Amino acid sequence: MSEKRNMFINTARTIELGNTSWQLAQESGLTDRSVVQCHPSRLRDQDGHTFMNMCSCSYLGLETDERLVQRAARYVLDSGTVNLPTSRIRIRLRELDELEDALSAHFDCQAFTATSCSAGIVASLPLLAAGIFTDGVRPYLVFDKHAHFALNQVKAICGDETQVTTCAHNDVEFIEDMCKRHRQVAYVADGAYSMGGSAPIERLLALQEKYGLFLYFDDSHSLSAYGRKGEGYVRSLMPEINSRTILVYSLAKAFAANGGGIFMSRQASYHKVFRRFGGPMSYSQYLNPAAIGAAMASLEIHRSAELATLQGRLMRNIALFDQLMPTEHAGTPSPIRVVPMASPDMAVSVSGAVFREGFYTSAVFFPIVARDKSGLRVMLRADMTEEDIRSFCSIVAQQVQRCGGSLTGNEEARP
Repeated sequence: MSEKRNMFINTARTIELGNTSWQLAQESGLTDRSVVQCHPSRLRDQDGHTFMNMCSCSYLGLETDERLVQRAARYVLDSGTVNLPTSRIRIRLRELDELEDALSAHFDCQAFTATSCSAGIVASLPLLAAGIFTDGVRPYLVFDKHAHFALNQVKAICGDETQVTTCAHNDVEFIEDMCKRHRQVAYVADGAYSMGGSAPIERLLALQEKYGLFLYFDDSHSLSAYGRKGEGYVRSLMPEINSRTILVYSLAKAFAANGGGIFMSRQASYHKVFRRFGGPMSYSQYLNPAAIGAAMASLEIHRSAELATLQGRLMRNIALFDQLMPTEHAGTPSPIRVVPMASPDMAVSVSGAVFREGFYTSAVFFPIVARDKSGLRVMLRADMTEEDIRSFCSIVAQQVQRCGGSLTGNEEARP
């Protein structure tokens, strides 16, 4: 009897369909750039080319902030080690407990950290599939079609624990129908999506209230950039994390440190089981002192009035970009925009030309986006100047026109 395979993911097919575009990007000089930071907002590569990175996830521009850099170095020197290579559940540096306590207090939750958001997902999502977070009932797991790769890569593991399906993007009607048909359903999605847009949080919370729907969100792209305390998009609509919700984050984007965060309800009964059986939570390394120090410095900024100032600058830059460059998600608070291109080849061509003019913007194509979608992914930041944004938009519009394309409204994109 033939074995069933590729029920949840098809890596070989993904490579077959996507590798040609990646090869073109490499031949166009858009991959393998080895850089040094030569200015707070400029990089210089191995060929001596200086450029602004328009696809950095550091939305508040804090990754080069002297306070984070100095605290990271000080924590390494003060702790006397670059790492303590022992399972964290057995022995860990005191500084890790101090960071997780500080994150828990600031974000009003029980916060755990991991070496990355992906590690946090590997630690928590299989336990959700096994029913550990749902009182022993294995939930029917529904993945949003646009869920990030970090979530999708665990789908096959989850499929070995419970029933798994994928729904159309933001299809609340489908999710409600699943809730009516099954004892326990869990929905896995992004809060703010990596290609722009967001989940319909209020409608999903209504389903949670009505049916006990479990909500699992990766909200990495809005942490720090959104919310009065930098709590992100999901938490801005969910003042308290309840025991039927888990949120995972990257602490290396707008938060500007490193690693990942797993935020749970303070009242949840599954904390100890999570620490013991959550994969990387027990067998893998944890944040090193440099990452812990940078995170503590970032938290100080989050506690101050400076956070609102940085968020205000970011929102003004987003609004300016939307005036100059039409995209699907114009007008939304997400700092991510995708400028549509007719094909992967056009996306690579325009991206290469724009890079030569001093701005790096990533060409996106399958499997980063759907097969019929291609574009330039742009990430707005608080430390960009108006001149930077106007110049970038003007160059993009010119290069699109040279490729025979057009951008509605690009006549406004003038420096």
